[in-house]
Amino acid sequence: MTIFKAFQEIDYSQYEPLKSDNDAFFGLPKEVQYCNKCVISNQRPNSAVEFSHTKNTRKTTISFDEEGICDACQVAEDKLNVNWADRAKELEEVCNKYRKNDGTYDVLVPGSGGKDSFYTAHILKYKFGMNPLTVTFAPHIYTDWGYRNLHKWIDAGFDNYLFTPNKKIHRLLTRLATETIFHPFQPFMLGQKNMAPKLAAQFNIPFVVYGENEAEYGNPRQDMSTAKRSHRYYTTEDPDKVYIAGVAMSELLDKYGLTKNDLEAFMPANPGLMSKVGVDVHYLGYYMKWHPQECYYYSVEHGDFEACPERNTGTFSKYASIDDKIDDLHWYSTFIKFGIGRCSYDAAQEIRSRDIERVEGVALVKRFDGEYPERFFDTLMDYLSIDTKQFPNAKEWFESPEMTKEYFNNIVDRNRSPHIWHFKEGQWGLRKPVWKAS
Repeated sequence: MTIFKAFQEIDYSQYEPLKSDNDAFFGLPKEVQYCNKCVISNQRPNSAVEFSHTKNTRKTTISFDEEGICDACQVAEDKLNVNWADRAKELEEVCNKYRKNDGTYDVLVPGSGGKDSFYTAHILKYKFGMNPLTVTFAPHIYTDWGYRNLHKWIDAGFDNYLFTPNKKIHRLLTRLATETIFHPFQPFMLGQKNMAPKLAAQFNIPFVVYGENEAEYGNPRQDMSTAKRSHRYYTTEDPDKVYIAGVAMSELLDKYGLTKNDLEAFMPANPGLMSKVGVDVHYLGYYMKWHPQECYYYSVEHGDFEACPERNTGTFSKYASIDDKIDDLHWYSTFIKFGIGRCSYDAAQEIRSRDIERVEGVALVKRFDGEYPERFFDTLMDYLSIDTKQFPNAKEWFESPEMTKEYFNNIVDRNRSPHIWHFKEGQWGLRKPVWKAS
């Protein structure tokens, strides 16, 4: 039974350059607006309860105040007025609450060995005297430097629990997520975000610490008023209401023939178990002023952290989000769906951190944002292709089990929202890029 047709016709009349009152996909605001301080637009979606994400989910996006300043820039200003010495004392008190003096693990730090997780684990161990267990959800396809950084993290003095999900299932779910919600990173995000609290409960380590709060990048400003991540992002009382790769659990089990065991690695936690152990997820960025470049320099100094040897596709940076080859597809998908690519996110963050000026950020976005993901393209298309020997049943769902460049580009074009994109003389373009809105 074919569920996914190989190609779908695109109605190009929606994308005429002079057409007004254009449809907005994904529930995005119809009028594109850019922050007056950074380069992010009001199309940036906030973090969502990822296991509720479907094709029809309406996005909640970043808020702007009456002066056209985004929430993330307001958070950056708020940080200037925080008494960080008092916050460090708060962290000391929290550590004392959870500290174990028998040598067993007293804090769990999830991460890949990237700069943020390295910094978090290292600070907690060597400054606050904690005994962390680091945990890693394996990426789809390691970059060489990402794999080396994982081991440099361990070499810096940490035990690490590496969980590698069933590669066949992870690969299949990634193909489904690309087809249904054009979010090739989503199954990994589910596994990564849900694994840490589940392992914390299993190992009886109630204190879990991530790096920075997502509000640093655009989630609601009020989220910074607490050190803790809401349980609603990683627990559910009703597994039957879970969606993975945009597909309901019941469909994955009944229609696609997967088993509960196949999906367990991606499932949210049981809230009863979280309460029994008292698991709470904290952000180090609440207690210590977060500056991504400083985390990078710290991890180089204390762990010989290795930046990407080349500029990352679609941006100017080399040190963030560099572990997984599929990162390039992920950031390209955000550019297509929201008109915001990897460079927009990087430039906005560096403007807020006062590392570059807005005019520089605009120029960088104009130069690099939305660059086609050529770097690992053949490898990624092979990863997304359904091997008929490995997936004898699943291959029947796809009219074209092979993911070709032409097929991928058709999925790309299906996800271009007419209020963001126009099509003229065979070329796609943004209706309102930041360099024309400034």
